[in-house]
Amino acid sequence: MQLQEELARYGYRQELARRLRFRDLLAYGLVYMVPIAPMAIFGSVYAGSGGMVALAYAVGVVALVFTAFSYAQMVKAFPMSGSVYNYAGRGISPPVGFLAGWVILLDYVLVPGLLYLVASLAMHATVPAVPVWLWLLGFVVVNTVINSVGIRMTAMVTRVMLIGELIVLAVFLVVGGWAVASGKGRFRWEAFYNADTFTWSLVAGAVSIAVLSFLGFDGISMLAEETRDGARQIGRAMAAVLVLAGVLFIAQTWLAAMLIPDAAGLLAEGDPNGTAFYDAAAAAGGGWLATLCAVATAIAWGLPNSMVAQVATSRLLYAMARDRQLPGFLAKVSIRRSVPINATLLTGVVSLALGLYMATRADGIALLASLINFGAMVAFLVLHVSVVVHHLIRRRSGNWWAHLVMPGVGFAILAYVVVNANIAAQRLGLAWLALGVVVLAGLYVSGRRPALSGLAPAQPAGRRMERV
Repeated sequence: MQLQEELARYGYRQELARRLRFRDLLAYGLVYMVPIAPMAIFGSVYAGSGGMVALAYAVGVVALVFTAFSYAQMVKAFPMSGSVYNYAGRGISPPVGFLAGWVILLDYVLVPGLLYLVASLAMHATVPAVPVWLWLLGFVVVNTVINSVGIRMTAMVTRVMLIGELIVLAVFLVVGGWAVASGKGRFRWEAFYNADTFTWSLVAGAVSIAVLSFLGFDGISMLAEETRDGARQIGRAMAAVLVLAGVLFIAQTWLAAMLIPDAAGLLAEGDPNGTAFYDAAAAAGGGWLATLCAVATAIAWGLPNSMVAQVATSRLLYAMARDRQLPGFLAKVSIRRSVPINATLLTGVVSLALGLYMATRADGIALLASLINFGAMVAFLVLHVSVVVHHLIRRRSGNWWAHLVMPGVGFAILAYVVVNANIAAQRLGLAWLALGVVVLAGLYVSGRRPALSGLAPAQPAGRRMERV
């Protein structure tokens, strides 16, 4: 009852079903991040980091631990769906919240399309008789149906898939570790530090690629209105998922770095076909291990990962729509399933269209990945600022460590990574932000200026959810 009262304080009713426990949040976050995610982008991160792939992931963990801490602070203050959109809007101001939501839309809306595309291309390479478009359609339809049934069905399916991913990872670690011990690879520390190639700007550039593997821990915050135990569980789950996944990422990339058959060639030419990790797996155990890792990665990205990404995206659209900052039909909630049904269906349609279009471009995967990473990191920067403004300035908190030092360090690290990110990503990301400013101006002109319920008595309440 207390959780419903917290929402009512901000002018909202409890519409989504509170059925998730800590273990569900943990499984959701791990599935969203994908324990075997580095397998798909290992070569790009290895080449981009000058071989220091494990260091890139370690720096990513450190940077995002500060971000997870800031999420925990803001989800306790505002225990509702919407993530950075709500935290910036309520912690700073509604217009800033709109722009933060707009920027993170670049992450959330594009992520499912990227995941479907990567999975479909991988499955097409494995089963050439089935075209890419048919794999895309199959993945989208399956996930949309499961997510439309309800959050418990999503949680159950993702737990089963997670177990499968962890089994594949364990097989690789055991076989790969035995291969290194047997002399098939060479034990070395260059994956953490290579004096011949090391520069902080190089590592930061690689982190801007590696961060794609970490995206998803923040998606847990989208479930604030669907957890049984309140906001504190959200913060705990985010921190636990980030650290656990980070350890798994570092372990598998370090081991793969010791097994790659042509390290010099990978550094010089990159990994245009995305097979570097599977080449390392083949060197360790043969073709069967390479095939196992490739198929597992494709299925993980195409089903459980994109499934939870669709959940997070639909909740962001739902949160912005109920505040009249997106079309109102996205705020409709199924009365039987307690899910934002229209937002879920729209996410599936957009993901399918985006995946089909990007499949026709040679740079489709790279373009999507760079845009997603840029959008996420800029949104994280706004998150850190919202902690300082809301707690330290507005509420005059005396906790300088939690509300200034921690978000300040997190902001500084991420700002350095953004500055050293891919130039094309910076340009496209800033163009998307500029478009958001234009849309914001249009809202003001049309008399729909951003306003969030519960901020002050004088402000209009947010749009109440419609049910279908």
